[in-house]
Amino acid sequence: MNSSDAVKIIPLGGLEQIGMNITAIEYEDSIIVIDCGLSFPTDDMLGIDLVIPDISYLIENQDRIKGLVITHGHEDHIGSIPYIEKQLNMPIYATKLTMGIIDYKLKEHNLINNVKRKIVTYGQIINLGCFRVEFIRTNHSIADSAALAIYTPKGVIVHTGDFKVDYTPVNGGVIDLQRFGELGKKGVLALLADSTNVERPGFTPSEKTIGKTFDHLFDDNRDRRIIIATFASNVDRVQQIINSAYKYGRKVAVDGRSMVNILGIASELGYIKIPDNTLIEMEQVNEYPGEKEVIITTGSQGENMAVLSRIAANIHNKVSIVPGDLVILSSSPIPGNEKAVNRVINELEMKGAKVIYHDTHVSGHACQEELKLMYALTKPKYAVPVHGEYKHLKRHAELAREMGIPKENVKILSTGDVLSLAEDIFEVTNKVPSGEVLVDGLGVGDVGNIVLRDRQQLSQNGLIIVAVTLEKATGEILAGPDIVSRGFVYVRESEMLIEDCRVVAEEALSDAIRRYSCDWGRIKGSLKDSLGEFLWKRTKRSPMILPIISEV
Repeated sequence: MNSSDAVKIIPLGGLEQIGMNITAIEYEDSIIVIDCGLSFPTDDMLGIDLVIPDISYLIENQDRIKGLVITHGHEDHIGSIPYIEKQLNMPIYATKLTMGIIDYKLKEHNLINNVKRKIVTYGQIINLGCFRVEFIRTNHSIADSAALAIYTPKGVIVHTGDFKVDYTPVNGGVIDLQRFGELGKKGVLALLADSTNVERPGFTPSEKTIGKTFDHLFDDNRDRRIIIATFASNVDRVQQIINSAYKYGRKVAVDGRSMVNILGIASELGYIKIPDNTLIEMEQVNEYPGEKEVIITTGSQGENMAVLSRIAANIHNKVSIVPGDLVILSSSPIPGNEKAVNRVINELEMKGAKVIYHDTHVSGHACQEELKLMYALTKPKYAVPVHGEYKHLKRHAELAREMGIPKENVKILSTGDVLSLAEDIFEVTNKVPSGEVLVDGLGVGDVGNIVLRDRQQLSQNGLIIVAVTLEKATGEILAGPDIVSRGFVYVRESEMLIEDCRVVAEEALSDAIRRYSCDWGRIKGSLKDSLGEFLWKRTKRSPMILPIISEV
């Protein structure tokens, strides 16, 4: 069979990293897109706010896109929607809570009236071109999560989304294992399953176990004010904190933009139930004794300007840590955030707070035994690990082979790979453009590698500006060169160095004007080279050198 007559799976993000999940599935004139997430900048992406996927391939094939299907409402699955809908305007299909969160994002970007949206219920099948997509109930750390059964002309593809098996969920029903089993009996061509927790043996504990932990902590700390930081999107976790607060007679205040927004959406849609007279505004926190309050905040990942970081740094306008406060971090650090989290913990402890950050979180992702159960139920012919760094994908591939799937039927993909799939085809046949697009303020994609490199150089070595005025006709120096230093040395304490820089710049300038006449590009290059060499010899530093030549 020719690979042109195959379904194509094209991951445009979500591989080699945790986050920015987006996958296209294509057959002939139909493309559907699964999820549309973002990731957060790494330490070397100075000044960058968000990272979204490169969708050049989707823009080129816009006329074939039938819809955007969303598995759940976490940022790494929906965060890029406003940016990408501005370019593609795809109809969106999602469950009720997920759509509520998406609607809020679209309103923020003034897109709510432009984008077609449809709320889907579990078991419902939607027709998108030559594909039919069924939403299947799963459990995760946010309510209304779904797996997808995608009926294609070549067979059924099951995409688990982020999932765990929770027999006692806080909100909603238990994962529909029966449906996965039914699909397995009929025949599943390929399984795309969550790899995040594949390195962990056993089962992921139920979210309900955390409710008991909170009850114990509230009971043991009746005389302390309690501050709890968690992910805003973990609606069930917030519900359990509210339950414990109500049980122990405490008022609840909520702080952090995303926390307030999601609490409002979830409460309005019936996914969080808040007892009367329990919730208070942040403005009221000082009207109650500390032992009668619990404050739920964002910032469990040590983010610089999140609420918990501002409280720890003593720059929050309503909450100051007093000795004896209990601070609970109800989350695990995302890989790469450990330093930031430890910094916040240390600052809180120094101010006299008691900080608890162990055994106050359970994951929303399947461990090894749950993944094995998913394979046992769906019995896929092919396995394609998704959602994870390379080490997760590799371990997931090993697990798939342990479950009896032949080595040649398991593929670890890279972002941009085109996997051709049919009953007797399973191979990477092409590569499409993919990668990261950086968002800085209102700028999307206008900061690239060159700008980032400049920012890194500025942050590490500072800037030297050489300003000079030349006579246009003769090239004679009329004023300068003046040396301005920013972030390189403190000028008042380095007058000798600055004066030497001026002398070197003047000599280099005179020599360059004599050699290159009025070729300002070559004159600037010569000036940068001479001054750069001098500064490296004197200081072993390489600041950015910016010559500014004015003609009169």
